[in-house]
Amino acid sequence: MFRHRCRAPLHTRVGVDCIICGNLLYSAIMVISSIDMKDGHVVQLKNGRDLVLQRDDADDLISDFNTYGEVAVIDLDAALGNTDEKGNTKNTPLLKSLLRRGNVRVGGGIRNVKKARQLISLGAEKVIIGSAAWNADRKTGTDPILNTAFLEELVAAVGKQRVIISVDAINGKIALKGWTETADISLIEGAKEAEKYASELLFTCVEKEGCMQGTDMGMVKSLRDAVKCRVVAAGGVNSLEQIVELEKMGCDVQLGMALYTGKVSLKDSFIGCVDWEKVGGMVPVIAQSTAGEVLMMGYADKDALAKSFETKKLTFFSRTRSTLWTKGETSGHFLDVKKMRLDCDRDTVLATVEPNGGTCHTGSWTCFGADPDAKSNMERLYQTISERFANPRPGSYTATLNDKRVREKVMEEAEELTEAEGKDEVIWEAADLFYFASVLMYKEGVTWQDVYDELDKRHKEK
Repeated sequence: MFRHRCRAPLHTRVGVDCIICGNLLYSAIMVISSIDMKDGHVVQLKNGRDLVLQRDDADDLISDFNTYGEVAVIDLDAALGNTDEKGNTKNTPLLKSLLRRGNVRVGGGIRNVKKARQLISLGAEKVIIGSAAWNADRKTGTDPILNTAFLEELVAAVGKQRVIISVDAINGKIALKGWTETADISLIEGAKEAEKYASELLFTCVEKEGCMQGTDMGMVKSLRDAVKCRVVAAGGVNSLEQIVELEKMGCDVQLGMALYTGKVSLKDSFIGCVDWEKVGGMVPVIAQSTAGEVLMMGYADKDALAKSFETKKLTFFSRTRSTLWTKGETSGHFLDVKKMRLDCDRDTVLATVEPNGGTCHTGSWTCFGADPDAKSNMERLYQTISERFANPRPGSYTATLNDKRVREKVMEEAEELTEAEGKDEVIWEAADLFYFASVLMYKEGVTWQDVYDELDKRHKEK
């Protein structure tokens, strides 16, 4: 999904310059929640130095934050170089556990391509490059600004779209080494060079970081005007009004202290960034299952979106009855909200949900088909197996399978698959093998998503 920041009525396809304003068309995120880690804890620091708060509920935080948008996970110890001989910190186990818990970007101490590739293989969607991107030894205006050898190798390895470069600044100069030093590189000069190697720039006004006094809007505007790529503003943002102002400026926002202190809520931020004027007070909401099936479409006003977030049950506004209605309030077939995302133009919401039965009022699984059941897939098979063990039915074969027997059946079915001849036989034997493999996985607490993640990791390691 991509957004045309200049609001011109015409634009070309994504990934190229706009034919009206010349700006690059790029995808939108809106508000990004930050989980900063130090000594194995979630922390918030003032000016990157002074501890203001510490928490140990990272799992709960990412589950909540991912409902509203992407999450930035930052290893502050790695940024400061406090690593062991293997490059790990006290935060490493926690970091790895969070990487597949949502749409995660990760930063802090990423100084070589090997580490960047590893983090992406473990589930990070993007990597944030800080000090390693810059020529810290720059002495004169003729010296290189960037560590181009590293950045070229990085882009070749993971792709420009996965790279974010931090253009953090202190008094208008690029800040390095966990904000403990500055380079002789101006913010604007550095940003113009950095965007050649990144899909977006993360700007933190270090003087404002953690101070809850608002960010430097003038500096953000200068940066936004200077580059064509996406800009994410961080450091001091302290109100919904400022988030909306930055959104209108064409910037996304990364929040930390404002979230943890309750100064700003993600619910209000999400709702506040919908283009309500454009949609006439009613934003289309597309409900999609976690397996990617489109289930239904309805409309929501501000109150309906707020109720969806508060109850975790997808809620719409009924235009025929002029009232809110929560899907399933009569049938019991609720749509449990897992996450909500605004599209690039801020005029459509995509809700990822888990359905509890058929979605359509006709009883069909979706409003776009007549089948009363969900399509077969590995997740549905796994759920059925889980239900058979939790609530055994009389005559249930699945419930009779103990550990020894299911392993014997996996071996037996694998052999029969290798001996199968012709398409029909292969289909039959493969179905048997997948079934018994799923039972074995369930007994060992392994899900199909775990398997998909491992396959994804292997793919990205190559």
